[in-house]
This record gives sequence, C-alpha cells and structure tokens, in this order.
Amino acid sequence: MAFPDLAPVGALIADPTRAAMLAELIDGHVLTAGDLAARTGVTAQTASWHLSKLVEGGLLAVVRQGRHRYHRLAGPHVAEALEGLGALAPMPKVRDRFDREVLSGLRFARSCYGHLAGWLAVAIRDRFLAMGLIVPVGIEHDVTTAGESWFGRIGVDVEAARTSRRSFARACVDWSERRPHLAGALGDALLATLVERGWILCHRGERAVELAEAGRVWVTRSLGLDLSDDQRAAPELA
Repeated sequence: MAFPDLAPVGALIADPTRAAMLAELIDGHVLTAGDLAARTGVTAQTASWHLSKLVEGGLLAVVRQGRHRYHRLAGPHVAEALEGLGALAPMPKVRDRFDREVLSGLRFARSCYGHLAGWLAVAIRDRFLAMGLIVPVGIEHDVTTAGESWFGRIGVDVEAARTSRRSFARACVDWSERRPHLAGALGDALLATLVERGWILCHRGERAVELAEAGRVWVTRSLGLDLSDDQRAAPELA
C-alpha cells in the first residue's frame, strides 16, 4: 500500500476524550494532566491513560518543569492536521446561549498554534491575495516584492520566516469557515506582530482572540476589509 496507514492516528483521534484533549491544546498552550482532566470531565487516572496514548502516537509531547509535567501538541503540523480534519466534521452543536457565545467568538477569530484562524484570518488572507501581497504556490504561498515591503512596514520579518525550519506560509483549511487561512512561519509572525501592536488581544486560557479597536481601524483602512460581513450570523441553538 503506497500510502501512510491512517488507521492508528484515526483511532487515537476518534475517542471523544482524546479528541477533546487535542482541541484544548490546539492553540499551542501547555497543560497538566490535571488541567486536561478538569476540562474534559474525566478522572485524573483516565486522563493520564489517554494522554499516554496520545504521546505514544506522536500527537502530544511532554514538557517537564521541575516536578511538573505539561502536555502540548507535538508540533504545528498536528494543529494544522486537526484544523483540516475539523473542516470535514459537522459543525459543533449549540446547546445554550453560552455555547453560542463561545462558538461565535471562536468562529470570528481564534489562535491556532501561533497563527490566526477563524473568519478574520480567512478574510485577511483573501485581502492579501487580492492586493497582490502573496500568491498561492500549491498548498503554500510566496510573498511578492510588494508584499515584502508591506509586511516590513508593519514589522513582519519575511526573511526570518523564510529561513524557519517549518513551512513558510501554508494554506490551512479553517474548520469553521471551510476555506484556507494563512499558517506556517509567516502566519505565526503576522499574529505575533498584531498582538505586539495591540491590534489583536489574547486572553489567557481562551482560544478566542479579540480584535481591538485599533485593529479594526487597521484592517478597515489598510486592508479594505468590511467588518460588517463577518461571522455575526451566529449559530442557532439546537
């Protein structure tokens, strides 16, 4: 069979508890077994068993700090694979207004292992393409000469992103929008710059990120993005 055996990885992700643990870590944070047990509603012993399976399967890595053991995704390739699988899965069911608010926030803008995802990320990539700042090259992108200047003006080091060991500017299919956003080293550098400038606000323990007022001005004036056409058609209650 001239294709990787997907069954072992599929079996790992198919378990609801393990899938929930992966989802908790997709933003790039590190969490202890106790944290993940609490967030997924299982006992500490059950969480440890599931986590050992994910580590053995190469989806998670363990970070040791003194006596503490933290878990994280094994790398950005895992986060991008999970986002891609999410685009194939049914949208999450909304059970109450709290779920609706959380899902609406995630659909608008969220972090995915260092890069921006959600409606905002997809819309920004679309504008980059329309403005001729980036061009698609298979599942990657390249930055044009005009793009190099534009990114440089806001503080994104394109050359440093190019020399990174990971993918440069990968098209990552967004699970909520079913269309690509910008991932890879360039996507990471872009989000880091937006956060540093105060245009995007990240809140500890939350995947959803906030577009600050200064950020709204930037995407409107610099990118010509129409924020009236965002994800405000929130998911209906089930």
